[in-house]
Amino acid sequence: MIPLIQAILNGIMAGSLLAIPAMGLTAMFAVLRYANFSIGALATIGAFAAWYANTVFGWSEIPALIAAFVVAALVGMLVEQLALKRLRPAGALTVAIASIAASVLLENVVRFIFGNDLRAFDTPLVRDWFFWGLRVGPQQLQNVIIAVVIMALVFGFLSLTRYGKAMRAVADNPDLARIYRMDPQKIAMATVALGTGLAGVGGMLLGLDSAIEPMTGSRLLLPIFAAAVLGGLGSIPGALLGALIIGVGEEISLLFMPATYRSAIGFVVILLVLSMRPQGILGERR
Repeated sequence: MIPLIQAILNGIMAGSLLAIPAMGLTAMFAVLRYANFSIGALATIGAFAAWYANTVFGWSEIPALIAAFVVAALVGMLVEQLALKRLRPAGALTVAIASIAASVLLENVVRFIFGNDLRAFDTPLVRDWFFWGLRVGPQQLQNVIIAVVIMALVFGFLSLTRYGKAMRAVADNPDLARIYRMDPQKIAMATVALGTGLAGVGGMLLGLDSAIEPMTGSRLLLPIFAAAVLGGLGSIPGALLGALIIGVGEEISLLFMPATYRSAIGFVVILLVLSMRPQGILGERR
C-alpha cells in the first residue's frame, strides 16, 4: 500500500507542475483555435532563461521564475508575430505544422548557445522528509506551492481582470466579442504572452525538480498535450485535471513497468480520449 500511496503523492506533485504549461497550451487553443507545438521549445527557453539568471546573476527562484515567464512570453510573441500569425488564413493545420518547425528552430538555437550538457539550478541541497513511510523532497514541495500560487493567479486573472474576461469572451464567441469593441488581435497576442509565459515557468519548475538540456521541452510536449486533450482542449480547469491524472498515471505505471515506457501513458491517454470522448473530460462538444 505504501508504494501505491507514494506513487499517487509523486504523481500529484508532478501533475501540478505539468499543469502550468498545459494551462498555457489550452488557453492559446481556446482563443487562437490551433495547437501550438512550439510550447515545448518555449518551456526549454524559459528553463534556460531562469537557469542563466540563477547561476550567472545569482537570482533566487522567484526572480528567476519571472525571468522565465518574460523571456518565454517575448519569444512566443515573436514567433507568433513573425511566422504563425501570417499563416492563420491557411488553416489550423498549416499553423500547427509551422509551430513544429518553429519548435525545432528554437531548440537548435538553445543548443547552439548553451550546448548539449545537462545543467542544474544553483539551489541548496536539503534532505528529503520522511513520514509514515512516505518521502517528500523539500524542493518538490516548494515547486508545488509555487505552481498552486501561479494557478490561483491565472484563475484570478481570467475571472477578475478586464483582459482575462476579454480572453474568455473571444474564446467563447469572437464575432460577439468584436461587437462589444474587443480587438481579437490584441486579445490573441495577450493570450500568446500568457500561454507561452506559463510554458516557460513550467519548464523552470520541472527543471528545478531535476536538470535541463535543450531537449527538455520536447520530452514534455507529449505529457502537456495529453493533459490538455484529456481535460478538454480550451478548458483551463480541464488542463489542471488532465495534468493531475497524467501525473498520477505515469507514477503508478512505474510500479509495474520499466521507466522507459513511462511516456507511453501519454500516447495511450490521447488515443483513448480521442476515440471515446474527443472533447475531453471538461471540454464542450462543438
